[in-house]
Amino acid sequence: METKRNIAKAIRFLLEKYPVIAVTGPRQSGKTTLLRTMFSEYRYISLENPDARKFAENDPNGFFALYDDKVIFDEVQRVPTLFSYIQTIVDESKIMGQFILSGSQNFHLMENISQSLAGRVALFKLFPFDFNELAAEGLLNDDYLQNMLRGFYPAIYDRNIPSKLFYSNYIQTYVQRDVTELVAVKDMRLFQNFIGLCATRAGQLLNLNALANECGISQPTAKSWLSALESSYIVFQLSPYYKNFSKRIVKTPKLYFYDTGLLLHLLKINNAEQLLTHPIKGNLFENLMISELVKQMYHANNTQDIYFWRNSAGHEVDLLIDMGSTIKIVEMKAGITIMPEMFKTLEWFETNSALQNLDKTLVYGGNQAQNRTAGKVMPWNKIGELLES
Repeated sequence: METKRNIAKAIRFLLEKYPVIAVTGPRQSGKTTLLRTMFSEYRYISLENPDARKFAENDPNGFFALYDDKVIFDEVQRVPTLFSYIQTIVDESKIMGQFILSGSQNFHLMENISQSLAGRVALFKLFPFDFNELAAEGLLNDDYLQNMLRGFYPAIYDRNIPSKLFYSNYIQTYVQRDVTELVAVKDMRLFQNFIGLCATRAGQLLNLNALANECGISQPTAKSWLSALESSYIVFQLSPYYKNFSKRIVKTPKLYFYDTGLLLHLLKINNAEQLLTHPIKGNLFENLMISELVKQMYHANNTQDIYFWRNSAGHEVDLLIDMGSTIKIVEMKAGITIMPEMFKTLEWFETNSALQNLDKTLVYGGNQAQNRTAGKVMPWNKIGELLES
């Protein structure tokens, strides 16, 4: 079973406008399947293959004499010298859609693109399945808890791999390998402990010093390891919104995981009962919503400026989307019953901030949309509608 990917539309639109298309994203997110399906007329070369990599490294002129047009180079960051050759070829040929590049290490891929291919490449990010992709195939569960637990990586659905087995293997084979290629990790058990501690902070303010102290490592090491996890598309940070506010506004970012299946695996949460009673259930629901919004933004190639807001007194807006003329403020609640007090934060912010043209939304764990005086009520599975103007 191959689920259709929503990013395909955006890629096809820019294929005729750029000589190079680059698709990055976490390992096992479906990049190779997507590109080989979309571009069946293109030749496919994986630079993970030692023979192909050796050919490209030792004889680049011979390599490009053979692979000169309509080629997919997978894990292209493995051979950094190819980028300069690609630049020369596309500048001379002026052919659009000449090369398709793919890679799962954002740091190395972007470093080479910025040095050699700036202005010549349309860059896309493919993440594990989003709600819309699963819903289109009848695979999205009506209970958000089940989706959180199962996770969103394609292999779980396409090959029916139990989540626990998939994520255990994923950490050992991909996360550890990618991270050790980016930074020197002398003690893998210590690093595994670090990832687990990151999971306990999902949806919360990131205190790097506290994280380092609890893990027993230095602050620079914690910063380096966190950066590697970001480059491998395991975690990301959400910045605070502090324009036009006083110094009492919190300027520390919040930490999120791209995939809740991996997050819950790290937290050793195996069923809905554990999840329902977990002390950071609200943060985990928030992680699900924020990560879903990020996935849908990138899959539609429609990135928006998203933030959170918090002041030193503890007032917080979970999500703030700056649409230009309008600012959307969003509260997220894991409960499935709508209670009046769920709107208190939104109402406080509207009364006490100097921002104008606020659009208030409560996203909750239930399945019914409503319009209330205090704001709109949005079901969890419709979170992508926040991106609509």
